[in-house]
Amino acid sequence: MHPLEGLLELAKLPRSTFYYRQKAASRPDRHAALKEAIKAVFDSHKGRYGYRRVTAQLRQSGRRVNHKTVQSLMAGMGLKSLVRPKKYRSYRGEVGRTAPDLLQRKFSAERANRKWVTDVTEFSVAGDKLYLSPVMDLYNGEILAFETSRRPLFKLVDNMLTKAFARLDEDERPILHSDQGWQYQMPAFQRRLEARGLAQSMSRKGNCLDNAPMESFFATLKSELFHPERFETIQSLDTAIVRYIDYYNQRRIKLKLKGLSPVQYRTQPLNLPDQ
Repeated sequence: MHPLEGLLELAKLPRSTFYYRQKAASRPDRHAALKEAIKAVFDSHKGRYGYRRVTAQLRQSGRRVNHKTVQSLMAGMGLKSLVRPKKYRSYRGEVGRTAPDLLQRKFSAERANRKWVTDVTEFSVAGDKLYLSPVMDLYNGEILAFETSRRPLFKLVDNMLTKAFARLDEDERPILHSDQGWQYQMPAFQRRLEARGLAQSMSRKGNCLDNAPMESFFATLKSELFHPERFETIQSLDTAIVRYIDYYNQRRIKLKLKGLSPVQYRTQPLNLPDQ
């Protein structure tokens, strides 16, 4: 054992400071219960929530907590939300007829089924590939329909479109926005939109920000599900994607939706849009 005086002198630490820190270390952690609640929310969403969503979830459960406190505590506990990767591109040049950009980056909608966005993304597992084609409603960010396939054939988006049309009432005719991927330039795809009365909209060539909501969904899906998990087969990934989209729609809150999930926002009684 070394004498305390010598250690304090070596550390250039005043005796008063040493005893203050020793006393502070022995005090109960006043944030202990809050830390447990933060960890519970973080773990229940598999690390997918940053401090803003954790704060919103805690407030929904009745806790009065400041977001800066949650941010500080999460940093101290080493709880950090996941990082987003890049996406698959399906642009192959002009293989058919393109459409003008009708959205003009106006990604909000006053009611459901007014503005839809879609795209295709790619996953790779053990040398095999899986492609996902979803359609999102810009009213609440809900994934209304989706289709998966081992190959990026036209049938992938065609089947997705059939499922999406089933969500529409007879008088509903949303804009459907996409990038300039070859699937969306196909005459067969465009004929189906025209027959149902939907207006087609496309991003400008090479400008991913024109379809930012779908880009964001793919980034979230890959950072929260695909990269953290270990998938041995395409079948297991396919099953996990189905479960994740259900979680995304039903449980995963969005701050711009007043801390509600997409389905909660759409089904809440007397929902008055902010726009």
